[in-house]
Amino acid sequence: MAFGISRWVAAPWNELPGWPQDNVLAAWPALLKSCERPAPGWQDACAEARSVAEPDEAKVRAWLTAHLQPWRVESPEGQAEGMITGYYEPLIEASRSARPGFTVPLYGPPADLATRKPWFTREQVERDPAARSGLRGREIAFVADPLDALVLHIQGSGRLAVTEPDGQRRLVRAAFAGHNDQPYKSVGRWLVDRGAFTLEQASWPAIKSWARAHPRRVEEMLNANPRYVFFREEPLIDPSAGPRGAQGVALTPGRSIAVDKRSVPYGSPVWIDTTEPQPWSAANPPPPRPLQRLVVAQDTGGAITGPVRADYFWGWGDGAEARAGRMKQPLRMWVLWPKVQTVGSR
Repeated sequence: MAFGISRWVAAPWNELPGWPQDNVLAAWPALLKSCERPAPGWQDACAEARSVAEPDEAKVRAWLTAHLQPWRVESPEGQAEGMITGYYEPLIEASRSARPGFTVPLYGPPADLATRKPWFTREQVERDPAARSGLRGREIAFVADPLDALVLHIQGSGRLAVTEPDGQRRLVRAAFAGHNDQPYKSVGRWLVDRGAFTLEQASWPAIKSWARAHPRRVEEMLNANPRYVFFREEPLIDPSAGPRGAQGVALTPGRSIAVDKRSVPYGSPVWIDTTEPQPWSAANPPPPRPLQRLVVAQDTGGAITGPVRADYFWGWGDGAEARAGRMKQPLRMWVLWPKVQTVGSR
């Protein structure tokens, strides 16, 4: 059945690889968070989900199978395999004001962002006097390295360990506040096209390695992507809470994904069938481990386009960057949709 840019095909529960093995209770808090802003067609199901008393693994699994129907997501041509990548929330040292060692600004949105579309490109932000004027006074913090700023632009948000003018160090969140409406272009693809590494080798560790080896070409690499992201500062009241995704709810490490909302509506539980990222080693990598679990579609991203496409949120802290940076695996996915709702053409 047609759904946006994809095709949904009704499937039995036993088609979901690994369904009996997952701890679906771990995804329940993410589903309830999405019910704070339910997708059309989810109001009744969310009310029923909130009424589950003292949920445990058995109750959650029984609720899912009783109330939801799996739909295999395919391209309009019937292709069921796509790609999954990973993202995370970085922690980056920053300064409240520009000073030696911290000269790369992070900007809040310019005043005319809503009226001038598209806004200036990334290269113009660095060179055009009108763009520079529009951003003057909009700095929220300064980081040490253009690659620190790039990772925040790619991930969409991050945690900043900010040194204040009085020397105090404070942890805050740089949350996504908009972009310049310019097209997103992958710097990894730009490097592949120039022979830096192969498409299979393209990853965040590979990009950083190339940049360190070619410092004079970093600006050229950055400008290959005209998309520029703006941030707003938020207090980090609860360090255990994730950033808000495009749905407007906090993301859950290991249980939230970004999707193309033309294929999968925000708030939808999704079963993913993929593998964990391989260690960054060209020689004798171990056999891939399955990654088959229940997640919830709660975010999107400039590079997350297509019917069978997802970005897996690894969270923050030790290992999150390494796993997210290496993740680029084949993916199959099933949307779990309320049985009483009809999935029609959109």
